Formats: sequence, structure tokens, C-alpha cells
Amino acid sequence: MDEGNSVTTKLLTLLNVSATKIGKRKRFNEEFVPAEKLNKRRSITFADPIKTSEKAKVVVLEVEKEVVVSMNGKNVGDDDEVDDLEVEEPASSDSYQKHFGLNPLCLSESSRTAVDSRSWANSREKCGKLGSAMVSIPSNSGASTSTSASEIDILDNLKEPFSTRQSKQAKGQAELQNELLSTLSTRKDLYVTSTPLETKRPTREAIALHALNHVTKKRRRVLKNNERLTRAAKANPDAPPLEDVQDQGFTRPSVLVLLPFRSSALDWFRAITSHTPPPSFQIENQSRFLAEYGLPEGAIDKLVTAEPGTYPPEHVDTFKGNVDDNFRVGMKLTRKTIKMFADFYGCDIIIASPLGLRRSIEKEKNGDYLSSIEILVIDQMDALTMQNWEHIKFVMSHINKLPKESHDTDFSRIKPWYLDGHAAYLRQSILLSAYETAETRSLYNTELKNVEGKIRTEKTWLPVEIPSGIDQNFMHFDCVSPTDEPEKRFHHFTTQLLPSVLKSAVQSTNTIIFIPSSFDFIRIQNHFRKTPGVTYAVLSEYSSNQDISRARQAFFKGEKSFLLISERFHFYKRYKIRGSRNIVFYGPPDHPQYFTEFLSYPFLDEGVEAPDVTCRVLFSKYDRFKLERIAGTEAAIELLRAS
Repeated sequence: MDEGNSVTTKLLTLLNVSATKIGKRKRFNEEFVPAEKLNKRRSITFADPIKTSEKAKVVVLEVEKEVVVSMNGKNVGDDDEVDDLEVEEPASSDSYQKHFGLNPLCLSESSRTAVDSRSWANSREKCGKLGSAMVSIPSNSGASTSTSASEIDILDNLKEPFSTRQSKQAKGQAELQNELLSTLSTRKDLYVTSTPLETKRPTREAIALHALNHVTKKRRRVLKNNERLTRAAKANPDAPPLEDVQDQGFTRPSVLVLLPFRSSALDWFRAITSHTPPPSFQIENQSRFLAEYGLPEGAIDKLVTAEPGTYPPEHVDTFKGNVDDNFRVGMKLTRKTIKMFADFYGCDIIIASPLGLRRSIEKEKNGDYLSSIEILVIDQMDALTMQNWEHIKFVMSHINKLPKESHDTDFSRIKPWYLDGHAAYLRQSILLSAYETAETRSLYNTELKNVEGKIRTEKTWLPVEIPSGIDQNFMHFDCVSPTDEPEKRFHHFTTQLLPSVLKSAVQSTNTIIFIPSSFDFIRIQNHFRKTPGVTYAVLSEYSSNQDISRARQAFFKGEKSFLLISERFHFYKRYKIRGSRNIVFYGPPDHPQYFTEFLSYPFLDEGVEAPDVTCRVLFSKYDRFKLERIAGTEAAIELLRAS
């Protein structure tokens, strides 16, 4: 069975399931065959437990009227209003309509084939404040390689207040926001591989405006078509149905924002509502949201109140506030209201953590509310990699899939490319990370299928600052396959690096071994457990406060010669470790600042000089991203060439 027939069969199943469920209205016209005109609008009639044909006729007319006006209550709610419908941009200048309309020009068989085969035409361009970027478009698709739109595609009622606020902020931030909005208006995917702390808020606000604009344009289109259908029915009840009113997906949610912590969700809530200020907008359930996503009343945030310099600024920004990583919330937007905690099938924007979304899908055994996501935002990907990346992969596997149930959907209003199963080829994905990792690059390469193209920013890294005079030894090991890399690294460490350390009277004490991967951490810990005559302590993300205090004291006093530390432990705790003289990196850290910090810890103790400190870094060619953030882009290339 080919793809088209498979999709048609699944949709027919949805229609049958919807019609036969208890409490659902059944179809009145038994000869209706949706497979013939699945992408054409036609009147959908339902049976009612009324046996006479005359009574049935009345029921059908009432049901059709309900479908036109309320769309079964899913895509347009009771409190949605028609606003400014007569003021609408022409389709030729509206990038939303060109990309998400009935027949997007970029969506073709050749472009889909190119994306599926990962055949991209790449070019390097300058993107203003975003810097250098790699622009990729499907080969032979005819899509534009331009990274900038002719103008920022934002509705005037949203753009004007935003421009007013921009005039009151730093010029550089406003330029960055305009560059982002201009780039996003091309409807290409965007992967920002480096987000400095000072750019996070303006970046978040610009993307929130883009998402809000998307939801507003979609709602206006739906309401406008509702009006057209109502007027047409009143003018000529016997006229054939309109053919160009397909304006929806299977379900209402069209924007998904994935974040690591509740505090991140609070930041995004503020970014979105900054574009919808009172008294023009009212926010329902705001008090409840602030209570559940902020700190409890009377609680003191120790990171924020700590003396400046106690914790690095980026650590404070990541872990301030409520750091619970299990959450999900729906936002419903109407002309004058934002409703928090809306039902997922009745909301426009879903803000969630990967863990929270996964638990919801597994509990309900259904993730149909992700079937019609048109804008995906994944923020703080660097933090998400320190959680469980499998949750991200799980969520991605459920986005833009055909739903299992109909959810009272009016199939005559669904856009043709949804019915054809092509939603993933039009979804716009926006990825934000402080730095690149193998996981984030893999997601960009494999999961982003936008036929309009995709953009990945590039950064030339400079070497991190470390205390001068420290002996640094970068040790390479050969590896021809990423699947063999963990085994090769472990073999080199246990047969060459560690034995040489144990033979040295100086390096066999006061030694920290920093281990990036949690799986490698367990493996190294087991190896030390089997090594006779070696004393060691461990610090992992699972260590209790008592365990942490005991391990730090034992290492500082010299009772333990080695201290094994996982990168996740340092990510969450960021403790300063005293008593070290030798630092061994089982692999380069993801975060370059960690390299600087560990090489500065020996100098917390009095009388330590740079020649007293040693540093060894074990690396392979697959550590390129990490190496360039530590040694600098140019030096990393030289290290890999010399290997």
C-alpha cells in the first residue's frame, strides 16, 4: 500500500471511530464516500435517532449550522470573536498564508524527496546580529536561499506596541530582535547555536511575538471563513459549499514550547504576555499559574540573594526560581483574553517540559494534541541535554503524526497537506542553545524537515581563560565509529592514562577525574571499585547532601586520593572543590566554563603555584564541538589534524 492510500485509510478509520463512539452523532448519508474527495469541502451530515426522513432533514440542517459556527468547539471556542476581519494582508505579501495556506508553493514531491534523503543545498551567509549562518534548502526545490524577508511579517496591532517598547531598550537588542523576526518571517527553521546570557530575554520576546502573531493570524483566518460560510448559507441555502475554507489542523494547538524547568515556563509566560498588556488583555488563572510556577510564598531564592560572585551568572539564570522539571500547561488565546491551564485540545500554545509531556502521553496513551503543531520552540537545549535526552526524542516522535481519534474534528475544514500527512514538512522549528552538542546537532540534522529550508548559526570560539602556567596535556585516542567510541575511550583510559597516573607519586593523590557521561561515570566507578589500593570518593547528581559533604571533606583532607565527579553533578550543584592539584578530564566538558573552573580550584588553597597543577584531557575526533569551546576553533582543528 502506498503512502497516500495508507493516509486515506487512517483518516477513514478516524471518521468511523468518531461516528460510532457512544454519544457521538452518526452520519445520516450512508452513501457518503470521503475517500473520493478527502481534500474537498462538502457538507457532512449526521444521523440522529429520529426515524422519519422529514425529521432527519431538520436535524441535518441544525448540525451543519453548528459545524460552521463553532467548529465543534475545538478550533474556535465560545469566547472567540470576529475582529478586524476586513483588514487582512493580501496572500501575496503574507508569509503565513504562503507557507501555511491551502497550497504552499514550497511543498512539492521533489522538495519532500530531497528532505527525506537529506539532500540539502548549503550556503554560508551573514545574518546581521545573528552572525554567520549555514543556510540549507532542499536540493532542486526552488526554495529561496535568502535568510531575510522583505519585511517583518507581524500584524500591525502587535508590531506597533512592540516597536514602542523597542525604542526604550538598547540599540543592539532591538537590532537582534528585528533580525530574528525578519529571519523567522521566511518561515525557515532556525537553530541558534550560541545564546549568550545577555541576549536570552530579547531573543525570547522576539520569538514569543512571532508565535503570538502566528496564532492570531490562524484564528483570524478561521473566523473569517466562519463568517463567509454563514453569509453564504444565508444568501443562498441551496448553493454548493465553498471550496477554499480549509484552514485548520486536526486539533487546535499550533505552537509547542519545550523547556527544562518551571522557572523557564514563567519566563516564557512573561515574554508572551509582554505583547498582550492589560487593560487590552485579561489573563485568566494568572494567580494560579504564578503560584504553581514560581516559588512558594515566603520562600527565599538562595541563588538570587547570594553574594555576587558566589555562583556564575549563567548558573543563577538557569536555576533561579522553581526548578521542577515535570510540568505542562495550555494557553488559549482569544481577542481579549489569555486563558492559562486550558484543555490541551482547546488551547493554542502548549508550554511543557519533555518529561511532563512524555508522562502525559504515556498516561493517556494518546498524544493527538501534538498532531497539528506548526511552530516548535525548544529553548535551553544545553540544559535539556543535562536532563534526559530520551524525553526529547520521545516527544519528537509524536509531533505531526496522524491522530488516533477524531476529537470532534470537522474534516471538511482541515488543510489538504494535513490530510496528506505532510505537516512535518511545513512545521517551523526554532532551536536555542548556549552551545552545540552532538545531540542537538543530530536533532537538527534528522528531525527538522521544513521544505522551506533551515538556518544554523555558526560561531568561532576563542580559547577559554585559565590560570597561566598550568601544564595542559591533550591526549588523543583513535576511533573510527561513534558507536565504538565509549569502549575505545574506556580502554585507553584504563590501559594507558590511569596506569601512568598511578605510577606518579605526585599525580596519584589530590586528583579529580571529571566524567561527562553518566554511563561512563558508572563504568569508571566500577573500575575503581575493582582496583586494589586506590582510595576514592564520588560526587554524582544522585549524591545526597550528606554524601556530598562527606566526600568533599575526605578529599580535601587527603583521606581519599581520587575524586570522581560527573558533569551533571557540577551542572546542578556548581560546588567549589578544594584539595585538588591534578585534573583529569575523561572527556572534555560540554560547558567550556567548567574547564576554567576546575583548573582554578587548586588555587583556592594557599601556597599553590601553577607548576604544581597538572591537566590531562582525553579526546577523540568526535569531541570536536567540546574541544573548540575549550581550546578555540582554530586550535581544536589543529589538535584534530595532528591526531
